[in-house]
Amino acid sequence: MTEQYYLENLIERYPQLASVRGSVSRVYDILCSAFASGGKLLVAGNGGSAADAEHIVGELMKSFVKSRPVPEQMAERMRAVDWECGSRLAGSLEGALPAIALTGQLGLSTAFLNDVDGSMVYAQQVYGYGREGDVFFGISTSGNAKNVYLACVAAKAKGMKAVGLTGRDGGRLARVADASIIVPEQETYRIQELHLPIYHTLCLMLEEHFF
Repeated sequence: MTEQYYLENLIERYPQLASVRGSVSRVYDILCSAFASGGKLLVAGNGGSAADAEHIVGELMKSFVKSRPVPEQMAERMRAVDWECGSRLAGSLEGALPAIALTGQLGLSTAFLNDVDGSMVYAQQVYGYGREGDVFFGISTSGNAKNVYLACVAAKAKGMKAVGLTGRDGGRLARVADASIIVPEQETYRIQELHLPIYHTLCLMLEEHFF
């Protein structure tokens, strides 16, 4: 398999996504470059898009469709610490592309919501976690989710790249992000139905490249 195979397969299965082929490639290139340089991915969304953020992280942080064994040098280091436990770890852990969903930090999120401003919860995490070379991945069906947009602004100010996954006309998010995939639908549920195969394809392409 090649990375391009997965993109072509996406278009074959979902012909309506032919119009976003180029933007999927651009987002992939940004993500691939960041991971290759030691960067990480920060992902955020609301409602169903929050679940999508968690889903993306799950596909990147462990094996998706390919085996990702621990490199032998790392396995030796684990066994050197504790032969029994290290051997179990070396045989069980899987290669990961570092990604964090900003949707699950309950204590931080509720404290910031109560003490400061709930619309800036994601921006606060981007400001705290983000470093130059990282990528912020914002998911918003309209492209106008305030908390996602503010996080995107914070990411750009931190020297990070920002990518969006949206619908309709892309909204504010598409206008400030470095690259955005704007699916050709208007209804929220229809947009979400197309988001999943797109981010699955991105994860498949990244796994093919790195593992």
